[in-house]
Amino acid sequence: MSSSSLPVVTVIVLNYNGMQFLRTCFDSLAGSTYPRLELLMVDNGSTDDSIRFMQENYPLVQVLKSGGNIGYSAGNNLGIAAAKGEYVVLLNNDVEVTPGWVEPLVDEFESDPSIAACQPKILHLVDRHKFEYAGAAGGWMDLFGYPFLRGRVFDTIEEDRGQYDDSVDLFWTSGAAMAIRKSALEHTGDLDVDFVHHMEEIDLCWRLHLQGYRLRVRPDSVIYHYAGGTIKPESYAKIYWNHRNSLLMLLKNLGLPRLSWVLPVRLALDAVLLLKSLLTLDLKRLVAVLAGYFWLAVHPRLIWRKRRVVQAARQVTDRALDPYIYHGSLVLTYYLLGRKTFREIQGQAD
Repeated sequence: MSSSSLPVVTVIVLNYNGMQFLRTCFDSLAGSTYPRLELLMVDNGSTDDSIRFMQENYPLVQVLKSGGNIGYSAGNNLGIAAAKGEYVVLLNNDVEVTPGWVEPLVDEFESDPSIAACQPKILHLVDRHKFEYAGAAGGWMDLFGYPFLRGRVFDTIEEDRGQYDDSVDLFWTSGAAMAIRKSALEHTGDLDVDFVHHMEEIDLCWRLHLQGYRLRVRPDSVIYHYAGGTIKPESYAKIYWNHRNSLLMLLKNLGLPRLSWVLPVRLALDAVLLLKSLLTLDLKRLVAVLAGYFWLAVHPRLIWRKRRVVQAARQVTDRALDPYIYHGSLVLTYYLLGRKTFREIQGQAD
């Protein structure tokens, strides 16, 4: 196939005060071997010298100015609207790609029109033998809205020994490096701007599933991610967004029969977490989780409108997603049964 007949792939790098990462990111992107690559950077109101740096050093990269820090979802939606590619890749700015990272993703999309999203294998930028916590080798979910990864479950991050080098279907692909068939968004809509930060890509993946699409990982595509370059792990903000948004996803996307019993169990699990945080004086976690619940409690009409749109548009039942869901409590399995890795949770020999 001649290069002119290959589909255009648009890489969208969202940036906010990330100038320290930009040279590594865009130098590695310049070394990509895929011939039809469009590069965009969406700047979310940076106050450092990011824009000047890009204009001076990467004049061929289109820089879009959002006008302020409008968040991950809105910033990436701005890039998606401007993208000329048939496929778009949402890429964090604290990423280093390998030369041939794009070709396997395109190959996956071209193999089956029902594949709407795909991610590479994501390793840590500093400790390159380990997976990184935000994407690893692809995402799953437990019944109660707790996401986990092939390669990372809660605080357990595995060394990459090739144990997840199979191309498989996923529940969700990581927003650190998420390739999307742009036409699929015509059926689901874009990233939900009310998520602001964290899990917005999981919400989008859930909606793609409900339209009957597939999501995949291609571990022969490899990138390295620093992770936590914008919001630090275990910060108050991260705890708040993760808990708030995981519940928002359940309320939006689960069908009523399953939501009617999943939600009470999830509330009970969170009550245990709050009690533990109180007893251990982990006030940061206690306040962050309560603040997430407060936001949900004061936005019932917004949540109902979102739910109504998703449920009216769904094409498949919740059971269609069961192959990519752990049918148990990840919290109990991890902390009480001591199963710390994806393979252990799945009952596979490590």
